[in-house]
Amino acid sequence: MIRKRAFWSDARFFVGVALIAASVAGVWGVVAASRQTVPVLAASSTIVPGQAVTAADLRVVDVGLGQADGVYLTPDGLGDGLVAERTIGAGELVPAGAVGRSAAVTTVVVRSAADVPTSVAEGSAVELWVAPAADDGFEPPRVLVADATVATVVRDDAVMAAGGTSVELVVSRADVADVLAAVAAGSALSVIPTGSAG
Repeated sequence: MIRKRAFWSDARFFVGVALIAASVAGVWGVVAASRQTVPVLAASSTIVPGQAVTAADLRVVDVGLGQADGVYLTPDGLGDGLVAERTIGAGELVPAGAVGRSAAVTTVVVRSAADVPTSVAEGSAVELWVAPAADDGFEPPRVLVADATVATVVRDDAVMAAGGTSVELVVSRADVADVLAAVAAGSALSVIPTGSAG
């Protein structure tokens, strides 16, 4: 009488056990990796283009990045001389590509002849329109700066105020001369939210 081999002596049994063990280990590895967090930096408040980025503007948060590791600025990557190259919203994780060592932008302060909508705030994308002064008033308005960013807005509601709203704008250095020339010439300048004009 031929006796059956014990099931544990069959090679298929051991292959099956090995496959199950490998599967369990793989799942455990994926779960463990997803639970790993790294410290990255988030903006404590809105940061506008050209603004120096320092530790005072940021807070450290631990996040699980997975495949995005290296995409965001970490505490080790924060050094002297960093400036924002685009608007970074309050609470937003700071992308490594959103800061650099130099910026081709600066700020100018203009008084808007037109009312500035309440939706315009720090970090807003706006256009700067100009109506050059003429003998009989002003010439038709046109876009002077198509892609400015609001740094600050100062609304003067005092009864004796001169009128208008002062807005600090982040503009390309290439546009500064045109803006200053328009101010010096007494042109009417208006700050318009992007997409609301034309």
